[in-house]
Amino acid sequence: MKITEILSPEMVLPDLKGTTKAEILNELAGCFAAQYPAMKSADLAAVLAERERLGSTAIGDGIAIPHGKVRGVSKILGAFGRHRTGVDFESLDGGPTRLFFVLVAPEDSTSLHLKALARVSRLFKDNAFRDRLLAAGEADEIYRLIVEEDGRY
Repeated sequence: MKITEILSPEMVLPDLKGTTKAEILNELAGCFAAQYPAMKSADLAAVLAERERLGSTAIGDGIAIPHGKVRGVSKILGAFGRHRTGVDFESLDGGPTRLFFVLVAPEDSTSLHLKALARVSRLFKDNAFRDRLLAAGEADEIYRLIVEEDGRY
């Protein structure tokens, strides 16, 4: 599985504005709703928030991978967001979270959902790559960096 199969340039948000976990989830859910009209922003935000109640998806090093399964979705979809200063996302390391990769999967997907989570996690492990994402300009540059990094694996 390649990141380009689940992430498109339109799904990159270079300047998230929210200051709380709920605001960030709402902002990211809104990106999906804007690109996929059948998906309701509030419904997706609720799915993501419910997953967060089970335990934070902030894995440390400034990264979070919010995810959830949604009825009516036919394939795994992704969105990437960057917050310039970072927000408290209840990260495992206690630090601020600045890079967010959201995965939305069909209700009946398990193995593909897990493969996508593993792929995203592996992609963002590289410290130099994370630094490049934080230093990048607009959405097109961020998308290009993600594609390049994904091509290395």
